[in-house]
Amino acid sequence: MLSRTKQYLRKNGYFYKKEYIRPLLTPDNIYIFRFGRDRLDNRLIIRYSHKWTGRQRINEIDLRLHKQKHPRIFENESELLNYLEGHLLKHEAKVRAREAEKKHEVSDSPSK
Repeated sequence: MLSRTKQYLRKNGYFYKKEYIRPLLTPDNIYIFRFGRDRLDNRLIIRYSHKWTGRQRINEIDLRLHKQKHPRIFENESELLNYLEGHLLKHEAKVRAREAEKKHEVSDSPSK
């Protein structure tokens, strides 16, 4: 499941961890992919079910980058990959710049 996404993450230096959840009250199955370069703080939640032939059908893919409150929702893997290619590297650069500013502010503050 999501083999192209796994290849994309490996190719760009991201590590991932896969978990499986089977909720009791809903017929959907859920995979959770946590991924990131240093920490696994990004999350993909894949809700899927099975067709009558036994094949898996992806119902919804939720993407939360760096613990976002409101996820991006995709219907298939192609939409997800298009978004990741356009936004993931830009988002990583913004987060690293923000962290560098915080470290700079802490080092510039006078000690008591």
